[in-house]
Amino acid sequence: MSDYLTAPGFLGTRATLRSDLTLVLTIVSAILFTIGFVLARRKLFTYHRWVQTGSVILNSIVVVASMVTSYLRNILPGIPSKLGEGDYAYTTLHSIIGAIGFLFGVFVMLRGNELVPQRLRFSNYKPYMRWAYWLYMLATLSGIMLYIIVFVFGI
Repeated sequence: MSDYLTAPGFLGTRATLRSDLTLVLTIVSAILFTIGFVLARRKLFTYHRWVQTGSVILNSIVVVASMVTSYLRNILPGIPSKLGEGDYAYTTLHSIIGAIGFLFGVFVMLRGNELVPQRLRFSNYKPYMRWAYWLYMLATLSGIMLYIIVFVFGI
């Protein structure tokens, strides 16, 4: 399996299959989150909840299986000595934004499914869901930029 994921990717860049799959699944997650956002605006809350829950699950698999392991293996060992280098600094910034968005988004999804203790429940979902959505989109955009910087431009 490891050899398969380190094989050349399918998007025609310098990326591995793992990186290409990560990019594609992240974009799919972003599209699904946007569909869920639209469903909520149309007051189709049951469908919204199902789409968002599925998106969070898909995104969680990608984050844990690919992003966290890649950061721990490739970037973290160079911190703090290489933090001044562009790829280390940018990847770390992307990781911080992504971690905040991921954790907040998972919490909002758990709350939406009434899977958090009563004292952590909030009643006005709208601002929390919007913050989670925009943090996720910011993390997605910075991840796409990271992919382009590393695998298209080779910086």
